[in-house]
Amino acid sequence: MLDLPRSARLAAWGSSALAGTVPVRDAVRAVVRDDEPHAVRWEEDAPALPRLPAARADDLLTLLTCLSEAGGTQLLLALPVPGDPRGLPGPVGVNAVALAAGECVVVEVAGALERWALVPEVTEFGSVYEPGAMVTWSLLGAAPRRAPESSSVAESERELRTALVTATQALADLDVARWREDAADRIAAVRDGGLARDAVPPAVSPRAARVLQTAARVLAIVDLAVEDDGAAITSHEAASRAQALREVAGVARRAVIAAVNAHTEPARP
Repeated sequence: MLDLPRSARLAAWGSSALAGTVPVRDAVRAVVRDDEPHAVRWEEDAPALPRLPAARADDLLTLLTCLSEAGGTQLLLALPVPGDPRGLPGPVGVNAVALAAGECVVVEVAGALERWALVPEVTEFGSVYEPGAMVTWSLLGAAPRRAPESSSVAESERELRTALVTATQALADLDVARWREDAADRIAAVRDGGLARDAVPPAVSPRAARVLQTAARVLAIVDLAVEDDGAAITSHEAASRAQALREVAGVARRAVIAAVNAHTEPARP
């Protein structure tokens, strides 16, 4: 089964909830899943949200409800990594927290000069048989809006075709199924699995859903391929493969961002 990061689910489901196409509770359920209830921690520099009650929201359901009442809210996804800070909202302190997490959601409210960043802090517990997670979303004050940095969904779909071929070939070159007993089932799951049913809301367009599934598959293949050098004979060969995988992972991350943020694209005739 293929899946998306929590921030991608929050941006996708939260945007649908704020647009009124799904209930807020359904959006929260899709983000939280089997985690403990998600908490929200307000950082000292975070400005108050419009129409927020005196008692600040300390859980995800209350926060999305407040954002819904504020009206005209957008949730935008960022998946930053070192060397590719695309989508980071600023300032420097917020960027550092989001970069460390590798994901964040930027909150924009119509008519408000301020922006906010939601960054998840995840603490996992339990075992592989009964996993659990505690998640706290830090709400921070972000810099004013800048020009969008993501590609369009159509551009991402074209780029993903090449990325999928490259990632699949890299995995085939490693031949991990032959020399690692646990790899065959995982490779089959990545190759044949579809996107988790609740990864995206019903309102997501077929093209965006298709892009998200392909991007999730590419990222899963990269995760498998980078675990070992496998059949790499020389350090140069291993370095070249690692560079190629970083590039295709970047394409896949940008595709996830574009597909999740597709609601911001201008309507096409």
